Amino acid sequence: MHKMAKSHVVSNVPSVVSKLLLLGILMATITTTGAQIGVCYGDVADNLPPAREVISLYNQNNIKRMRIYYPKRDALEALRGSNIELMLGVENERLQAIASNQASADDWVQRNVVAYGNVNIKYLAVGNEIESGPFAQYVGPAMEKIQNAISRAGLANRIKVSTAVHPVILQESYPPSKGSFRQDHRAFLDPVIGFLVRNKSPLLLNMYPYFSYISNRGSISLQYAVFTSPSVVVQDGQYGYQNLFDALLDAHYAALEKAGGGSLRIVVSETGWPSAGGDGQVTTKENARVYNSNVIKHVKGGTPRRPGSPIETYLFAMFNENLKRGDRTENNFGLFYPNKSPVYPPINFN
Repeated sequence: MHKMAKSHVVSNVPSVVSKLLLLGILMATITTTGAQIGVCYGDVADNLPPAREVISLYNQNNIKRMRIYYPKRDALEALRGSNIELMLGVENERLQAIASNQASADDWVQRNVVAYGNVNIKYLAVGNEIESGPFAQYVGPAMEKIQNAISRAGLANRIKVSTAVHPVILQESYPPSKGSFRQDHRAFLDPVIGFLVRNKSPLLLNMYPYFSYISNRGSISLQYAVFTSPSVVVQDGQYGYQNLFDALLDAHYAALEKAGGGSLRIVVSETGWPSAGGDGQVTTKENARVYNSNVIKHVKGGTPRRPGSPIETYLFAMFNENLKRGDRTENNFGLFYPNKSPVYPPINFN
């Protein structure tokens, strides 16, 4: 657990002039980072615009990367001929069939990848957040068979196969250098790490400082969580941490190094901050704007443990999703409302 005092909540909506200045900075940052930033296109909702309008919204806002969680036909059709790079999910419920039958993997790749040859697919995420439970045993074998299918289709040099995990896999995360994986997850993780090392594929990580913060508000400051700490908060040997994003990411890198995955790169396949629901002092539009705009600026430069290389990162999510279950914050991670208006204007990339 991170040892630090809780700070005051970010408050005071900036003036119109300040907002315009922030928007200018944000626009410059988006342009500079180029395709390092993507946005997840979740669709657990019954009120979203048609897929072609969604792809237009990505283009209008210069968003160069997209993640979808299954082969969403209308989105794949709308992406034909687009320059948007795509992370495409292999559905959790298909993993058992794919893991046990190469023909099933070949069929999935033919129907959802080869058939969309003019869609710029960069990653296949074989399963999402299933490090334990009945599906976990199928992830490694399914990745192998999807990789075989990609190779047979002549696409192995263009598309990387991975899976998306989240920080539940960590036994320790503080300080970051102590990062280690839970022993009860190693049966899942070891084949995955071996596969990624052999195929030079990145690990996909869904990582939310928001959830770490609300679970540890007595010892983590809001400033540390939303990138606004004025100085180093955690000193870990030679590495100094000014934000929780870097600390969490480096804890995973430290854990990978201990598990034979030191050569791997991590892609942050989800991160974000809710703008409503939960604690009304924390889940505000302003805090969401501050977090997401700071992510966009921050990921250009790497982490203390892995400096110099940009951190490929996907914000969650494009829209507020009204049918997501659980805490009401789950419905309020969007950059846009379903009517395509921005939730908080400074993230209006126009």
